[in-house]
Amino acid sequence: MGPETVAAVQALLPQAGVTLGVMGGGQLGRMFVHAAQAMGYRTAVLDPDAESPAGLVSHTHIVAAYDDPAALAQFGALCAAVTTEFENVPAQVLRTLAAHCVVSPPAAAVSVAQDRALEKAHFVRCGVACAPYAVIETAAHLQAVPDALLPGILKTARMGYDGKGQIRVADRAALAQAWDALHQVPCVLEKMLPLAAECSVLVARGADGAMVHFPVQRNLHRDGILAVTEVFAGNLPAPVAAYAVAAAESIAQGLDYVGLLCVEFFVLQDGSLVVNEIAPRPHNSGHYTLDACDQSQFSLQVRTLAGLPLTPPRQHSAAVMLNLLGDIWAGGTPDWSAVLALPGTHLHLYGKAQARTGRKMGHLNITAASPEQAHAVALQAAQLLGIAAF
Repeated sequence: MGPETVAAVQALLPQAGVTLGVMGGGQLGRMFVHAAQAMGYRTAVLDPDAESPAGLVSHTHIVAAYDDPAALAQFGALCAAVTTEFENVPAQVLRTLAAHCVVSPPAAAVSVAQDRALEKAHFVRCGVACAPYAVIETAAHLQAVPDALLPGILKTARMGYDGKGQIRVADRAALAQAWDALHQVPCVLEKMLPLAAECSVLVARGADGAMVHFPVQRNLHRDGILAVTEVFAGNLPAPVAAYAVAAAESIAQGLDYVGLLCVEFFVLQDGSLVVNEIAPRPHNSGHYTLDACDQSQFSLQVRTLAGLPLTPPRQHSAAVMLNLLGDIWAGGTPDWSAVLALPGTHLHLYGKAQARTGRKMGHLNITAASPEQAHAVALQAAQLLGIAAF
């Protein structure tokens, strides 16, 4: 294990003076802060935005760049342990912090998630199927791409999320144009596969190697952004769900991961499963856990960070999650009264002052006694909000 792992650290029990920190002030950080505070911890956020959603609700908000040496020293001295809420915090920053406090997930694991080429290689090492791919870093690599990978999707190796840094390519000419359009940065070309569905698995792994997981989540993306998640028994065939959980746990184990990890998969038309990517943090597809489970993904994030026991989470209600993007504010403030008049609706807004197209403003969880009831209410809510049916 590297110096940034937390295997030898004793549990940080909730008590006066124990502060848990999060790098990043977005909505995932905000919900982590809420979970940590509910358990009795003090919280701190490091984020350059003075109005960040997490910073606004935390005990302490250090307003600074993520790589600011003085801010990192202050943050590391203040916090007993630090986690992240997005994967693009520089791994070296996490290594710096690990000299001062517990850091999870560890920098080595985050660095893999930050680079698609390293990520794909890790999947191969773990024996988990992924789409056929080629790494393109030079003109020679571009020329050597096998014809069998086309048509495909060209993705930047680093700094891509929510469909950004991705271009579909039909042939070699389009591939060359796409690489030029991406400024010839290192990329990964993935073969396009016939998809039937998408799903994800959330795994929590402790420093002692203990792992628990949430049910497999069935997801619908639009324009590269998660739109809908549905979670209930039978949402995917049992063998597919079982493989997804086993694959996710293998990926986490291979990374010596500590923290909450989301693993995203494609379900192919022949019923097989291939891994798409990992997110070393809580995930949009896990937001339903706030209202449909006895533990949320954020409470498990707190437990892994603090070294507390991990108990298997239980889902008590069928659930549908609708992602609320800034688009639905185009005609003014949505009619929340009408939405909340529907049974089993739970509104979560992130405290962002300005709604913009594609910006994640909140989510709506719908819980019910049966999948059919949850789906029906979710369709009613979607109609009221101007969200396309699913």
